[in-house]
Amino acid sequence: MKAFLRKIKPLVFLLDIAAGFMIIPLGFAALLGDAVMVRAFALPLGGELLAALPVHLAVRNRKAAFAQADGFFLVFAAWLLCALLGAFPYWLSGSGLSFTDSVFESACGFATTGATTVADVEALPRPLLLWRSMSHWLGGLGIVVLTIALFPLLGMGGFQLAKAEAPGAERQNPRLSSSAKFLWLAYSILTALLFLLYRLGGMSGFDALCHALPVMASGGVSTRNAGMAFFDSPFIDGVSVVFMLLAGLNFNLYLKIGGGKFREALSNTEARAYLLIFALAALILGCSLVPVYGSLGQALRYGSYQAASVLSTTGSVIADYGLWPPLAQAVILALMFIGGCSGSTAGGIKVIRHVLLWKQAGNEIRRSLFPRGVFALRLNGKPARRDLVHGAAGFVCLYALTVIAAALVSAAAGLDMLSAGSIALAMTGNTGMGFGAAGPGQNFGAFPDFLKWFYSFVMIAGRLELWTALVMLSPAYWRR
Repeated sequence: MKAFLRKIKPLVFLLDIAAGFMIIPLGFAALLGDAVMVRAFALPLGGELLAALPVHLAVRNRKAAFAQADGFFLVFAAWLLCALLGAFPYWLSGSGLSFTDSVFESACGFATTGATTVADVEALPRPLLLWRSMSHWLGGLGIVVLTIALFPLLGMGGFQLAKAEAPGAERQNPRLSSSAKFLWLAYSILTALLFLLYRLGGMSGFDALCHALPVMASGGVSTRNAGMAFFDSPFIDGVSVVFMLLAGLNFNLYLKIGGGKFREALSNTEARAYLLIFALAALILGCSLVPVYGSLGQALRYGSYQAASVLSTTGSVIADYGLWPPLAQAVILALMFIGGCSGSTAGGIKVIRHVLLWKQAGNEIRRSLFPRGVFALRLNGKPARRDLVHGAAGFVCLYALTVIAAALVSAAAGLDMLSAGSIALAMTGNTGMGFGAAGPGQNFGAFPDFLKWFYSFVMIAGRLELWTALVMLSPAYWRR
């Protein structure tokens, strides 16, 4: 029994962190004198702490050593259980949300998807809106990374967890906990800076906080029914574009910058490709939207915002792109297939995989022309391992199959093909936005309950880059 408790100690600690963050909205509810919301946060917080206490007491002086296979289980279970735990404040808030809708809202938060079942967001209690934004912020860089930073204090190693959360992640520092602490520091500083800029743009303190938290996490939720469009501010839109792009960059670049490796950060192949894709998409959108908005300046404002939002998988909307010209809609759809950089808060296939496959395709063309030639794959100015291409190809295939499966399930539930396909992309890539039934101004409230549970699983699987979730579904894993 104690061996089992030692193995689940990291999982319990992850839940402790998620529950511990509920103290903030609980205190806010107490300050507002909202007894219902105090209870909505106090019950899950107290219940989790009581359930965790026996585990901590039983293995308080024992180290938790576990293999990579255990890391897959712990990460997957942590995301599922955090989504379930985070659902209780919604369910107990008195806002009329069913338990299914509450789980969907919570899963959207920890998966940083930004979708919702709520038609009137402004009617939700303010402590609940704060928790909604906080859950996105926690899911952004990852509760697992935060835990890695704190694990040394508990005598637990954490590289297996990091590898399970982001397969293939580069280990920048032999002291992983130090790297994790730096990442969270950078993440927090950027969030604080974004909050201050939103305040300068005219947002209230509450609105600024509840928008800064999800935007930095690549989540598109808002305290307003109209979203960011409510503020109708070019300054706020411009600031959002910059920080959405920053959130979609590989956070390892911040480690390099923090270590003084500026040239190495600036020469990063993936970052350059990511910014080039954004610039081209924003330009095409801007040019195609001139007839809609009457001037290139206004067209670029809306086009660049939507390009940054979709590419970083934030999913924030400031215009009804469903009314845009076909070319603009096609660009948005193409961006949904790309996603942000690896090691970022963004979802999607990730730019690095597209770069690898594009370079490999170029090599194959050259090999056809020059059969005896030797063509190396290069990243960041250095030769890249060939197995990276195999991994990228395997992931893209797996990603496509997941999207197809999600689209088929959606179509079987009665959704039209445009809605089914775009929702499958939105759930798998964590963009939270699509076309048709998932377009601007729409929500998932009227969807069947089984679809909401299915989408919740797909969102979490997408957040963990599919491998972790599918490993857990493999019979071979349970036979090991």
